Amino acid sequence: MRYIDVKWLHQNREDPIRLVSEIDSNDYETRKLEFFEDGRAGFACASASQLGVELGTVSVPSLVEINATGEFEGTEICAADFDALWAAVVR
Repeated sequence: MRYIDVKWLHQNREDPIRLVSEIDSNDYETRKLEFFEDGRAGFACASASQLGVELGTVSVPSLVEINATGEFEGTEICAADFDALWAAVVR
């Protein structure tokens, strides 16, 4: 597994401003968190979701590709950091 934390740089208040994903060895999301400017946070996994969050249906590109768009600023995080965020959102 790998874990990424991506800021989405945009002006649309309806879309999340932060996307945090757990990604499997085939580059597909297995768990995902989305954070919104107004403080809401949603999640998705294979068995449940909240706030309309969905797992991606295509493979997740590398952080180099993600960051090259200029619309996103992503970093890799560790499993413990992802799990702490997951525990705070999924109750």
